[in-house]
Amino acid sequence: GTIVKSEAFPEARKPAIKIWVDFGALGIKKSSAQITKHYVPEDLLGRQVIAVVNFPARQIGPFMSEILCLGVPDKDGEVVLLSPDIPVPDGGQLF
Repeated sequence: GTIVKSEAFPEARKPAIKIWVDFGALGIKKSSAQITKHYVPEDLLGRQVIAVVNFPARQIGPFMSEILCLGVPDKDGEVVLLSPDIPVPDGGQLF
């Protein structure tokens, strides 16, 4: 999906960013992502991400996280988001 909104999440216990991702026919889903080492909210807009959308929603402080954005650790263990190499339709399945 494509990130359509993002903002800092100062209420989170660990540094995080709140993001809203458009998954086409599935709609817009929210997530709390601990990605602050490599990303700032304003740079995430328009970025496509790969996420798990069929996990149960989880309460993260005052925010309900509906999806899990996928990433891999860098050499220091910090999250680097997974993204398609070229633009793809929002809501496509991973296979």
